[in-house]
Amino acid sequence: MLDPTSIRELLDAVAQGKSSVEQAMTTLASLPFTDLGFAKIDHHRALRQGFAEVVLCSGKTPEQVASILRSLASSHSLVLGTRATPEHFAAASAVVPALRYHASARTITLDTQPDRVLLDGVTIVAAGTSDLPVADEAAITLQMLGHQPQRIIDVGVAGLHRLLHHLPALRQANVLIVVAGMEGALPSVVGGLVDAPVIAVPTSVGYGASFHGLAALLGMLNSCAAGVGVVNIDNGFGAARLAASINQRAHGKHLPVAEPAHAQVHR
Repeated sequence: MLDPTSIRELLDAVAQGKSSVEQAMTTLASLPFTDLGFAKIDHHRALRQGFAEVVLCSGKTPEQVASILRSLASSHSLVLGTRATPEHFAAASAVVPALRYHASARTITLDTQPDRVLLDGVTIVAAGTSDLPVADEAAITLQMLGHQPQRIIDVGVAGLHRLLHHLPALRQANVLIVVAGMEGALPSVVGGLVDAPVIAVPTSVGYGASFHGLAALLGMLNSCAAGVGVVNIDNGFGAARLAASINQRAHGKHLPVAEPAHAQVHR
């Protein structure tokens, strides 16, 4: 594996004389990337950002996704593919049987570190049940990045008392991801109740005048609440990646997947 933890162990082995420089060079030969012809797999991504390159499966053939995920799985213990179809998963799991498919989130994952530390501090708030696929994409992404999000579901502004019931939990979060379609009002409401950053995610849920999420996006960009940032329509992955960066710094960490296995548990 060429994830940050393994590379650190390799360098320690060389420093202690347990491995030769030649052996280390052979192990590192696939860095910084592997050229598959139709894709260049960035193995340095984990070193720079703490997690391997994430595969956007949409627009790729099942065979291309299978090849990319196989290459990543050969070098990384944690692998994530987003916007994946059952056809993508069928092809990929044929060459990497340990892969899992999460239908609602449309993600493919490989996790060979089931006992690793997961950080708390991120809360995902979804306005309605129809927003769950985007919220689920954010949740799976966060888990792969080393975070265990709390979920608050179906608390949209049409029944605001449902949100207020969760106010203590909202105020305990280091960062919140708020997912909403229709008019996209929920992030503004949450932003006015908490002192933590709010990452707003507009979804393409809604009737004709919602313009497939454009109305929610513009509403969130025009939020009157301070501390609200906005990602693109249906971009649960992008929201999770940003939330993870904020939360790991709240825990005093920078590259959580590179920590040794005996790291202190944060709950």
